Amino acid sequence: MKSLSIKIGVFLIIFFCIAYASSAMDKGRPYYEKKGYVLWGINTEEKVIALTFDDGPHSVYTPQILDLLEEYDAKATFFVIGERALTYPDLILQIGYGGHEIANHTYTHPYKITPEELKEELKKTNEIIYDITGTYPLYYRPVGGTYNDRIINTAVQNGYKVVMWSWHQDTEDWKTPGVKKIVSRVVSGAKPGDIVLFHDAGGDRSQTVKALEEILPELKKQGYKFVTVSELLEINNLSIKK
Repeated sequence: MKSLSIKIGVFLIIFFCIAYASSAMDKGRPYYEKKGYVLWGINTEEKVIALTFDDGPHSVYTPQILDLLEEYDAKATFFVIGERALTYPDLILQIGYGGHEIANHTYTHPYKITPEELKEELKKTNEIIYDITGTYPLYYRPVGGTYNDRIINTAVQNGYKVVMWSWHQDTEDWKTPGVKKIVSRVVSGAKPGDIVLFHDAGGDRSQTVKALEEILPELKKQGYKFVTVSELLEINNLSIKK
């Protein structure tokens, strides 16, 4: 009888350890996509692609990128850093006037962050963007693309949809890999519904600008339309309101 009790006790300990471990594990992409919490791209046959830019605005590179986008009738989404938006409010307005979308990329761009800190960072950036443009951003992108359940839940509970990028469309332009590599990555990998990751600040982004000079006309020639994240979502009737 004592032996049976010990076995039952050991079984219960193992059971609860497994249950705790399972509950503590972060949920993966299929779960978040099904819930509609996180976006990596959409499934569509329509030749649309969303260009996104992180870490700006920048006094030199952002205006150059905006000029190129205007030249090719392209719309994009800019995931801006709050403290940079505060420094360059005129550029935030210029982004909006160009018909582009402004989204939240935290206030100070921290790579490690608690849910409480994230909530405050999102709020500060939110208010700065609202004070400049009169509208609140709908989307948030985690710094470095790093996320877990707590980060996702914090963002969702505060009214955001989390926007990542298509993994095959990470230009890695922050590494300054060379214009040819950036162009090749985007053009050769382009698929309808893709979200492409660029950076318009955080370092020397001259390669990004040069690459866009080739990417924009080439993809337009292939029949692609450059849309904002909101326009991409509308294709699948996934738009959100805030």
